[in-house]
Amino acid sequence: MTDIKNTMDAAARDTKAAAHDASAEVKNVVNDATEQAKSVAHDAKETIKSEVTARADAAKGAAAQEVNNVASALRKAASESRTGSPQERTFGQIADTLADASDAISNKDLGTALSDVGDFARRHPLTFLAGAALAGFAASRFAKASERNGTPTAKADYTGSDDFMPPRHGNADHDGRG
Repeated sequence: MTDIKNTMDAAARDTKAAAHDASAEVKNVVNDATEQAKSVAHDAKETIKSEVTARADAAKGAAAQEVNNVASALRKAASESRTGSPQERTFGQIADTLADASDAISNKDLGTALSDVGDFARRHPLTFLAGAALAGFAASRFAKASERNGTPTAKADYTGSDDFMPPRHGNADHDGRG
């Protein structure tokens, strides 16, 4: 009987040891999986961050160039205006302000640039609104010019049907078709 009890005690100790070893192995596997998941998440975060930064920088550069183009157009309009006229002074002032804004946009990160634009808008609301209106007109002209050059901007294709035909005067038959 003592042999059976010793065998059972040994089996219980072996089972406990095996369970402890298995538990430790599971913990190691879980820890490894957690570390791998953290690493993958970190790598994904860094990839997304760099992609967003690259796209933001490209957009920032394009915005700065567009603002600079508007400033150049205003300088040209100012030079073509009568010397000393209010239009010349206004166009020149807006052009200078937009050129400064273009430089600020291209030399700063996106968050700082947006903050500065907001500050400028609060300090000089009329100049900001005039510049925004001119930028809108420039964008509109650009879109129209692109459309004329064979690059439709937002035209939908219409493939209408002949289901509805307005009646012709004097020759309409019973169903309203001519």
